[in-house]
Amino acid sequence: MTLSRTIVIAGAGIGGLTAALALAARGFRIVVLEKAERLEEVGAGLQLSPNASRVLVELGLTERLELRAVTPEALCIMSARAGGELLRMPLGEAASARAGAPYWVVHRADLQSALAGAVSDHPDIDLKLGATFEDVAPHARGLTVVHRSGTIRRSDLASALIGADGIWSTVRQHLFPEVQPRFSGLIAWRGTLDATQLPKDFTARRVQLWMGPNAHLVAYPIAGGRQINVVAVLPGTWNRPGWSTPGDPFEVMDAFAAPRWPPAARMMLAAVDTWRKWALFGVPDGCPWSNGPVALLGDAVHAMLPFAAQGAGMAIEDAAVLARHLSAEAAGSTAGITAALKQYGRARQARVRRVQRTARQQGRIYHLGGPLAIARDLAIRALGPERMLARQDWIYGWRP
Repeated sequence: MTLSRTIVIAGAGIGGLTAALALAARGFRIVVLEKAERLEEVGAGLQLSPNASRVLVELGLTERLELRAVTPEALCIMSARAGGELLRMPLGEAASARAGAPYWVVHRADLQSALAGAVSDHPDIDLKLGATFEDVAPHARGLTVVHRSGTIRRSDLASALIGADGIWSTVRQHLFPEVQPRFSGLIAWRGTLDATQLPKDFTARRVQLWMGPNAHLVAYPIAGGRQINVVAVLPGTWNRPGWSTPGDPFEVMDAFAAPRWPPAARMMLAAVDTWRKWALFGVPDGCPWSNGPVALLGDAVHAMLPFAAQGAGMAIEDAAVLARHLSAEAAGSTAGITAALKQYGRARQARVRRVQRTARQQGRIYHLGGPLAIARDLAIRALGPERMLARQDWIYGWRP
């Protein structure tokens, strides 16, 4: 009996939509289940370093993204203790030439919209909104994937199921209920502001990373440079799941009070009208990647702290590697699918764990105070921009 050529993906986030395009390019029919009734503008900005943008370019998304994305000229590492810039690492043409793909910053909604547009245009991808994954069971021709739309229960026959449904993944809960997200003790406060609200020096095409005692701040342009995306990370005990709970601006300004934080950083924070807060959770290291013909992708299997700017990048990489292993040859039998999904997990584990460790380590470095902050600042100055860029080669130079 011939195995179904359909693959079902639970989740229409960045990882799920990228996987849909990558798998459809290899001849599979794709069904994407998304519980939201419509793809809303959730989240804020994100960084797409060359390892991630390379995959999107190869999927034909350059034209859709170039008008929405910004190519920053540099990453400026700033110190609250020193009151300003420590080092300016070149991005833009320097990073693109070195890695062979662009470095973009983009609003999450703009990236999702570009991916969704390509998905909608593809004849072999069926995006089902308002469809919630419920169950999966073996079938003689693969899997029966059950989902619900309102009060109506439906099922699809598939050769594989991919759980790309985020950190609170229903597919992961179905496969590995013992794996539960863990709160990091940190909260990300997110906001945007019109670039016209700041002096021109503050709106250059650059990523600013401000490091300070027990907190840090990241800012960069999005929406073609018309807006500035701001993320402030602070310790805290509030840990409700979700991306967009309203936050009190006085709490942010109090955490970044003078004299510990200089006027330049405080000016950006004060210009944000509306703050949203996001408790930072992670999936524990060592979460299994697959079980039979069912696999996990992106935050569902390796949600990490955002301090390496690689959360979206790792999900995009996952999609490319998954598609490479789920070739036409692997799709001939359930055993072939199962083996391919195991190989996919093995191919990703070491790199993802290294990125997870790097993110945790960088978060600790960003938040240093006192003599340790002085030593950190001196070490960064001594490193210099070219060597700092070279230290990113292991991330930016990745190829599927």
